[in-house]
Amino acid sequence: MDIQPTVASAARLIADPTRAAMLMALTDGRARPAGELAFAARVSAQTASSHLGKLLAGGLLVVEPEGRHRYYRLAGAHVASALEHLATIGPVDPVRCKPLSREAQYLQFARCCYDHLAGRVGVAVAQALQARGYIVAAADKQFDVTAAGIAWFNSMGLDVAALKPTRRGVARQCLDWTERQHHLAGPLGVQFTALLCAKGWLRRHTGSRAVQVTPRGWAGLKEQLGIDADEASLLP
Repeated sequence: MDIQPTVASAARLIADPTRAAMLMALTDGRARPAGELAFAARVSAQTASSHLGKLLAGGLLVVEPEGRHRYYRLAGAHVASALEHLATIGPVDPVRCKPLSREAQYLQFARCCYDHLAGRVGVAVAQALQARGYIVAAADKQFDVTAAGIAWFNSMGLDVAALKPTRRGVARQCLDWTERQHHLAGPLGVQFTALLCAKGWLRRHTGSRAVQVTPRGWAGLKEQLGIDADEASLLP
């Protein structure tokens, strides 16, 4: 089967800066109205509507009607994964024209990559899990969960055996576009992030992909995984 036309079509859609800005604004997994996406892309409502129509037709977005409003979201985690991987393409040390904005610093520090934890904190969590032998890197960009890992996740309140694996397994290595290292994705990454939010360790920012680690979260991460908020490498 020749898939080149499909690849080219998706690439053309993503290549447009306005559409790329809209897509990246949705990579936290939330649905947003056209007005918010227009604001994120710095375009008029009419221009945003035209671009959103193309993204819907191209299968990158889906729309959910709610009363008089329409909310747009990515068509799935596969779209978010493609966007995150595309964001890693480019020079490792880009030329800096100006310091990162405060919002950009928050996103680099901790954010949602569609539905799992990413950024500096996400990478630190994945590395700590590997250092303790709870997960190990496997073929095809997967993580294997060890017996020790299953026991640890269970002690945290997450039943690994109950997770439904996708065709890419229960735990996946996702290349972080700001840190250029892997964080934990897949069903395990999704449920672990949800668990940390439910415990009050993480708090998602309203209207942003940024994630805040709460004081309770820092205490828990230090106790369970040895991740220290005071380490210079983790300061936002």
